Amino acid sequence: MLAGLLLQIVTALRRGDVGLDIVAALSMSAALGFGEPLAGNVVALMYAGGQLLETFAAGRARQEMTALLGRVAHTAMRYAGSSLEEVPIDSILPGDRLLIRHGEVLPVDGTIAGSRAELDMSALTGESIPVHLLPGAEALSGATLTGDPVDLLVTRPAAESTYAGIVRLVEAAQSSKAPMARLADRYAMGFLVLTVLLAGAAWILSQDPLRALAVLVVATPCPLILAVPVAIISGLSRTARMGVLVKHGGMLEALARVDTAILDKTGTLTAGLPAVTAIRAVPGVTEDDVLYRAASLDQASGHSVAAALIQAASARAVILSTPSATVEQAGEGLHGQVDGRLTAVGGLDYVTTQLTAGSFATLAEGLPIAAMTVAVAIEGRPWGLILLQDAIRPDAVASLAALRAAGIRRIVLASGDRADIAQAIGTELGVDTSLGDLKPADKLALLTLEKSATGLVMMVGDGVNDAPALAAADIGVAMGARGAAASSEAAGVVLLVDALAPLAKAIVIAKRTRTIALQSVFVGLGLSLAAMLAAALGYLPPVQGALLQEAIDVAVILNALRALR
Repeated sequence: MLAGLLLQIVTALRRGDVGLDIVAALSMSAALGFGEPLAGNVVALMYAGGQLLETFAAGRARQEMTALLGRVAHTAMRYAGSSLEEVPIDSILPGDRLLIRHGEVLPVDGTIAGSRAELDMSALTGESIPVHLLPGAEALSGATLTGDPVDLLVTRPAAESTYAGIVRLVEAAQSSKAPMARLADRYAMGFLVLTVLLAGAAWILSQDPLRALAVLVVATPCPLILAVPVAIISGLSRTARMGVLVKHGGMLEALARVDTAILDKTGTLTAGLPAVTAIRAVPGVTEDDVLYRAASLDQASGHSVAAALIQAASARAVILSTPSATVEQAGEGLHGQVDGRLTAVGGLDYVTTQLTAGSFATLAEGLPIAAMTVAVAIEGRPWGLILLQDAIRPDAVASLAALRAAGIRRIVLASGDRADIAQAIGTELGVDTSLGDLKPADKLALLTLEKSATGLVMMVGDGVNDAPALAAADIGVAMGARGAAASSEAAGVVLLVDALAPLAKAIVIAKRTRTIALQSVFVGLGLSLAAMLAAALGYLPPVQGALLQEAIDVAVILNALRALR
């Protein structure tokens, strides 16, 4: 035992790590040197028992994170013509159609086809209530089908799916350095020096080497090397259960002390995808007919606006027809035949060039500032306007209120969108400051400014353009469910679900975890120091001191596990 411990200490010293294992080695060596083998054996047993307790507690704390890894699907049922074949998920490609059976975990991201799906999203969100998705809705890998079998149209290969990304992040978090090692390191050297000085003083003043041995024994192992890792792993596990992956203990500690949040707009406070909010039709034409013409033609386009129109038509149960002779001008619009009639769909400027009579002037009066407008013309005449907006997330207002309740004193909206749009959304959400027209370099400058004016700054974003700011922030938070891979890699915290609400819960958990960790350390150290003084004065023999310290260690570990609740 002692030889292995000495080898471990030498290896750590070569890395520049000075740990409290030195105290354990000193106490065992002193016990052998002073002819007290029983005390040495008790210390060795106590030290091994402490490590076993820590391993058990850490394993208990990691259960939620480990459960994520155990849900990875390896095969799926894929349609091959009129039959089904079981294939490895690595062979699944976008466009494939899969059969998902009752109780199965979705292996890849896709859209629901055929019928409504009932999904258990608890592995991703922590929410136990099943979610019902209509045909055409996006379904994320990692969810479990709790209803009848459904078909899934694959949108991403398995390696790029939401759940695969989560698994990679969890594996990276589990293999990272021991959580909150910085906190233990902060006090370890001081405790080591104090232990050696107190043991030396007891020996010199009493001329009894057993008093020095008793001091060393009582100091082994130590709440610093037991309670802190257990508490922080518990906190990491608890946040993972809430749908928030904190990559390491240092980030959890920072999350507990953050007081300023900078939030990107698109994809963070808003849905990140355009949605139809209103339809204006010329007299004699219905809203559904305008949508029918636009969505039918847009089936030939891969633009995100086209997808929004098609989804809106599906929600209204509008049956579309197949377009023909389509010609698309990228980023502008397209025209072609729908039911034998020339149809044009796109931006106002593009569709206006397709008109041979009339204009959109009357329909376009009083358009909202933040609205995106899609014009529709039939046979060279205005037919209608479809208004789309990147809608504010339904939970955005409540999520920001929860962030303030969790201790965030200042909230800044930072967007690359137009300044007037950012200002309008910021006013509606009640943030402290709203800034628009920001490039990635501008967001970095904003971070620097906020850091100098306040305390720790948290940046929340989801796009590739947010990655530099996420990396530079004290706490970078990525919207991992839909966000770009670059942002998830750069961030220290990843939201595993496409929602902002779990972030406030994670901050509360981080604060509670840090409090429990510090409480365990200071109470444990206080008890240890009291026992060390008693040992130095001769009131606590080595063997009894070792047993007392073991009781203290068990108490602080049990206290640290409270972070799981």
